[in-house]
Amino acid sequence: MANSVSLGRRVEIVEVGPRDGLQNEKTLLPTTTKVELVRRAIAAGIARVEATAFVSPRRVPQMADAEALMAGVPRNEGISYASLVLNKRGFERSAAAKTDEINVVVVATDTFCRRNQGQTTEEAISVWADVADAARAAGIRRSVTISAAFGCPFEGEVPAAKVAAIARRVAESEPDEIVLADTIGVGVPTQVTDLVGAVTAQAPGIPLRLHFHNTRNTGYANAVAAVTAGVGALDASTGGIGGCPFAPTATGNIATEDLIFLLHRMGIETGVDLASVMATGRWIGGELGIETPALLGRAGPFPPVA
Repeated sequence: MANSVSLGRRVEIVEVGPRDGLQNEKTLLPTTTKVELVRRAIAAGIARVEATAFVSPRRVPQMADAEALMAGVPRNEGISYASLVLNKRGFERSAAAKTDEINVVVVATDTFCRRNQGQTTEEAISVWADVADAARAAGIRRSVTISAAFGCPFEGEVPAAKVAAIARRVAESEPDEIVLADTIGVGVPTQVTDLVGAVTAQAPGIPLRLHFHNTRNTGYANAVAAVTAGVGALDASTGGIGGCPFAPTATGNIATEDLIFLLHRMGIETGVDLASVMATGRWIGGELGIETPALLGRAGPFPPVA
């Protein structure tokens, strides 16, 4: 299977640790530490970083310093900083802070959407359309994430046809990218294949990015399925930290270092230095006072580095 997907392939890694990674951690890190996390990701060769979220600091206190973070990150040529926004006010804050791209969330089920952002899925689609228009006028890249696309902690199974219908709706506002998120880590490879096919049929020509959590130990298998299906970009969090504060038992994202090892062993390029990310994973674990879920920091690469 590796030969069928590896030759000439390069997969873009989008580092989401500074936002999705930190938002579910109990330790509130100082802004300087977050800036250092971003700096280390860039130094390792990652060109897209989801740096923060412009959301209510009362609901997500880990993101309360969004403006200060964006004021402190290095502005290197070729680096794109993304932020998560849930409404027009969040977009305005993000634009003022000079983020390069915005990511709007549309949760696939009403129950989870209400808990996550206080609105129905239909209302979230309308918000996305409004924000997308404003971002286009401002020359800011636009991504929309269909969250809980593989399953909902409150409503259970989410049919692929429902996700595809949402994709068709959000595609009307011409996103630069659609992200399919397994927010609670329940997806399996066959589901990935089916969902990528269904969404591609409803939103042809729009690049897909996939976002996996390893809650039930299927995240890396799903990443391989996504790449095999032709997906060119994957989210990952250094150290495997993260989760959703509004979803029960939603644990960490797939780890950037573990994903890079997997892809490189398959002959797929990422442009990211594995040793650097491994070191950052160990470092951020120390800053948070936890042992991170990533395995490469413990097992090491193969062949071993002398």
